[in-house]
Amino acid sequence: MDVTDYFDEFTRRDWQTTTEGTVRMAVVGLGSFARNRVLPVFSATEFCEVTLLVSGSPTKAGAVAEEFAVDRVIGYDEFNSGVATDRYDAVYVATPPAFHREYTETAARLGKPVLCEKPLATNVHEAEQMVEACANSGVTLMTAYRLRAEPAIRRLHELIQDGVIGNPRQIKAGFSSQLLDNVSPDSWRFDPDIAGGGALIDLGVYPLHLTRFLIDSTPDAVWAETTSQSPQFDRVEEHVVVELLFPNGLTASCTASLNAHPDNRLQVLGTEGQVLIRDPFSGRMSQELLVERHDSQTKYVGPSVDEVREEFDYFAHCILTNADCETDGEEGLTDLRIIEAAYESAETDKQITI
Repeated sequence: MDVTDYFDEFTRRDWQTTTEGTVRMAVVGLGSFARNRVLPVFSATEFCEVTLLVSGSPTKAGAVAEEFAVDRVIGYDEFNSGVATDRYDAVYVATPPAFHREYTETAARLGKPVLCEKPLATNVHEAEQMVEACANSGVTLMTAYRLRAEPAIRRLHELIQDGVIGNPRQIKAGFSSQLLDNVSPDSWRFDPDIAGGGALIDLGVYPLHLTRFLIDSTPDAVWAETTSQSPQFDRVEEHVVVELLFPNGLTASCTASLNAHPDNRLQVLGTEGQVLIRDPFSGRMSQELLVERHDSQTKYVGPSVDEVREEFDYFAHCILTNADCETDGEEGLTDLRIIEAAYESAETDKQITI
């Protein structure tokens, strides 16, 4: 088995079947991620353009519209009323999680496909309503797991599924950041009613979802523990550790922290080898993979690819080709069910069956 075969055409889009078409996007919510990471990539996408901005302060958003050459900005009430529907084909929801359901349901009612940021909602009930609304309207609902479109992650999935490291037995994944370095103490991220929680639902969802994707499985049971030491985290968890038990006996340990030295990494240990990847979750993928199989070791560093650009092109491609979306609303809903079970486990100090 030649591991280097997986690195040939490393950045290939294995999902792409067309090179034609454009999807006009309405961006709902102009927080820092939308402004700093999403809007700048549209000029580099193959299938997308942004044609409408939706903001709580349309006047203040004028500078953003000018910077990115967007002709029209409307308010949330106007969006809910169906204003300017002729200006866009699909919707990207980038508001805080508590408002995901409202704007996703509006988009569905207007017949517009939706790309919604993670977590899909603050709780399972709202996520179920979002999935149902889009299904009833016959529109695509995609959960914004941008790492699923990232080439290194897709190559990693391929080699694991092909048995390069044998049967996976253990996964260790962690994601930490210094939240207070990036947001003010009165940020919505410290309000559980708006954010849905802390380290688990904000950062822990990344290693949790990636674990499920890499092994194509959903855990049977979960155990979790949450802790908070700093006064800023008196309402949401500062740190979390989640242990997942899968049907075939595989176990995964997923950790997350909102107040630790920034770091993230992933290890998948199999019966015949292992794979290691540094910095898979931060959005600045290093493209560095280490694969060990028996006594051989292969290290690969690929070209940089913007995973946000890949995510938006993948979403638009699904719409243009009427293809099923890998990271649909059901994927986001499944992760929220696991997260709610993890919170229950942390509260009861018991393993929870999913």
